[in-house]
Amino acid sequence: MGKKLTVYMIDGTEYGPRFSEIGNWVGKAVYSPRSTINKIIGRDEFNNPGIYCLKGDPTDDAFDEKIYIGEAENIRARLKQHLSDSNKDFKELIFFISKDELLTKTQIRYLESRLVQLAIEAKTAQIDNGNSPSLPTLHEADISDMEYFLEQMKLILPIMGFRFLISSTVKNTTSNVDKKSRIHESYSIKTKTFEATMIETDQGYIVKEGSEAKKSLSASCIETYQNMRRKLIETKILVEKDDKLIFVEDTVFNSPSAASNMVLGRNSNGFIEWINRKGLTFKEVQEKINQ
Repeated sequence: MGKKLTVYMIDGTEYGPRFSEIGNWVGKAVYSPRSTINKIIGRDEFNNPGIYCLKGDPTDDAFDEKIYIGEAENIRARLKQHLSDSNKDFKELIFFISKDELLTKTQIRYLESRLVQLAIEAKTAQIDNGNSPSLPTLHEADISDMEYFLEQMKLILPIMGFRFLISSTVKNTTSNVDKKSRIHESYSIKTKTFEATMIETDQGYIVKEGSEAKKSLSASCIETYQNMRRKLIETKILVEKDDKLIFVEDTVFNSPSAASNMVLGRNSNGFIEWINRKGLTFKEVQEKINQ
């Protein structure tokens, strides 16, 4: 089932502050580059309790963004603190409030804790929070409401350029076929020393848990893939075992070549490296599908 997302550009520019809402949802997202915050900080939305995310440049090149997640009973007051703090060198802001103004302190603390937990589990961005806040105690009905609120936040965040919840790994790939990820085809790479399996799904190209990869990475690999390999090792998605590396989780890649590069440890064309059970390359399978 689809969802209707409404985005309102406050100053009428494609790069300025904006609101985002989903039909029949009590929440509201407010986004702004740091350079335009002072233009809108006087708006009533900033006077609400809410959950916020600050995005900046990572200090580790293995990641694309650095994220700080926080909560506040008054977004304006907390944001002013961050704007005057030289240690919070962020470039973009997004925060979420309730249009009915009924979010309690305990509820926003719950959202903060869950968001930090999900961000750490995603292993996608450098998370700037010093620790993961513990979950506060909520009644079962409140937990249900906040989990629904969180699901809408997860839909809006990547649309607004905050991709830190898009996970590098997935769980129970085969059991979720009918729910979120329809499996199309399975492929493998086999060498004399290691073997890897990849499946094509609607979520991306997933190298399966237990797949093996070459331990060393060729110096000729472009910086993007060097950083990708380093991130997989730093986040313990790839772990060393004897003379090879092992994928300990189902790992999502955005292209067959990115997946094959991580397996083979060199620049490669995933369209011809990945082979299905019938001996056809990924390229040949796609050509048949598109005939």
